[in-house]
Amino acid sequence: MPDSPPDRSIVTLIREGTLDTELAATVWLLVEARVPLIVAAEAGQVGKSTLLDALLAFLPPGIRVVRLVGEEETFDWLPQASELGWASRPSTPDAAATAEPIRPATTVIYAAELSDHLPIYTWGKAAQVAVRAASVGYGLAATIHADSLDDVFDSLRRWPVRLSDDELSHLGIVLVMRRLEDGQRRMVAAHYVRPVARDVHGHLQRLGPAVLTTWDAAEDSFEHFGWGVTPELARRVGRRAGDFEVEVDRRREHLDRLVATAVTDSEQALAALRAYRPAEAFDHPRTDA
Repeated sequence: MPDSPPDRSIVTLIREGTLDTELAATVWLLVEARVPLIVAAEAGQVGKSTLLDALLAFLPPGIRVVRLVGEEETFDWLPQASELGWASRPSTPDAAATAEPIRPATTVIYAAELSDHLPIYTWGKAAQVAVRAASVGYGLAATIHADSLDDVFDSLRRWPVRLSDDELSHLGIVLVMRRLEDGQRRMVAAHYVRPVARDVHGHLQRLGPAVLTTWDAAEDSFEHFGWGVTPELARRVGRRAGDFEVEVDRRREHLDRLVATAVTDSEQALAALRAYRPAEAFDHPRTDA
């Protein structure tokens, strides 16, 4: 979990209606297990980074977040860089990033944005390597300019990123945001991208993405469909389906209490999230299963 609180807490964003506590509780369990997280919005200044950073407060202690540095990225700190397709070039490793071994099970790779809009953003081969890293167990957190899941896929399939559909299957959770005419922000769709996997006989299994949540503009409310893939989500985080449902309910209730008591200060909200204790302890599995 990041040491410093985000600029705006997830509790604040829930109070403003960007998302609701049920979706936040589901994402909490998935992010806690380092399932990759992508926040998309077509327009600028919608709050992609604000939402991403708020959700990363759900990471457990001991998880390192390595921030990519855009055009200057060398991946010297990434042990698997060459096998993921990165051609090394002369550089000076970042001492802070290499102070201790980088391991997939304890690392989230953070890309401020997957685009070529600014030199500090990640694109081309670097974006390709970052997404590929998710397939070998690294967490991934990023934003991207896109208005739908298909837009996200199309953008990352094209040159110069050129990811395959199997590689894109490791994107994990994809949240799509929009800014309304009155300036409010809404998370209009949440998807779970199912990773390609092999069955017990070694055959590749490819399943399409699942919709977790959509926003109803007429009612300004969220409709949830995650129940349809609860067994898959539970396996992803190393729980039984029933236990997963219980834990989502408990975390939703915890967030409801924080919203009701107006705990919106970022430091207070982060402390309240860290103070939460799950119903039972469990080990986090690799997130590429």
